[in-house]
Amino acid sequence: MNPDFTNQVAIVTGAGRGLGRAHALALASRGARVLVNDLGDAAQSVADEIVAAGGQALASNASVTDTAEVATMVAQAMAAWGRVDILVNNAGILRDKSFAKMTMEDFRLVIDVHLMGAVHCSQAVWPIMTAQKYGRIVMTTSSTGLYGNFGQSNYGAAKMALVGLMQTLSIEGERSGIRVNCLAPTAATRMTEGLLPAEMLAALQPEAVVPALLWLACADAPTRAIACAGAGTFEAAHITLTSGLHLGTGPDVPAQLAASWGQVSERSGDQVPASGAAQGRNELAQALAARAKPGAGA
Repeated sequence: MNPDFTNQVAIVTGAGRGLGRAHALALASRGARVLVNDLGDAAQSVADEIVAAGGQALASNASVTDTAEVATMVAQAMAAWGRVDILVNNAGILRDKSFAKMTMEDFRLVIDVHLMGAVHCSQAVWPIMTAQKYGRIVMTTSSTGLYGNFGQSNYGAAKMALVGLMQTLSIEGERSGIRVNCLAPTAATRMTEGLLPAEMLAALQPEAVVPALLWLACADAPTRAIACAGAGTFEAAHITLTSGLHLGTGPDVPAQLAASWGQVSERSGDQVPASGAAQGRNELAQALAARAKPGAGA
């Protein structure tokens, strides 16, 4: 299967440079009509590049933090092409500092761009994709959100929140043919300048991440996946639930839990739940099983 996007319409936010530009160019080269979103002149430059190569593209300077501007951006795509098949939520910023030194203004700004920007864009295209009975939405998460990184509490919180957003939207969109996934890229962009040595940055070209984006955005894409990609290597991340251990209630349970934490954390039988309800089902099943044992109290 070689992803083909002929006659599909894609909106890529933060597409003026780096990863977003690479995503936009790759989608266009495979037949997509692309609305390139970014602030300033960069969006128009990428749109012109696509058109010069024989593709179709429009530029938008909408801020993803502004719901009215996002609505205008989506209306621009609909007026030109009549549909929106793909949304790549790629827009982002960094405001790195240790948590002790971070201002709440910088924390909120990063949340607003990464998380709320994706919310605004996803909600704007949702009724269109629902009516079409087809849609692909890709959230750009990060290893910082999945696993943490010093000095990036705001960025990590926003990026992990996008995973939670993806989990629920994928469930809600399933019956309408909307598949929602996350991409955790490792790439040299303006957001990573100065953070890594030059030789490492050279190996982390944005184009090496693009195959993962194409997979998550194509007709045969999975849903509820977290794909990780960088330097030509591809991984999948999972949020799992261990089998756990029923300890019941009572004054000695905290001490039992402390003593049994290794068993509670044992991952040999862990699962990737189909939804958040799986946790409650597992807990209730073990509680009911314990009550059914001979000699169990009421």
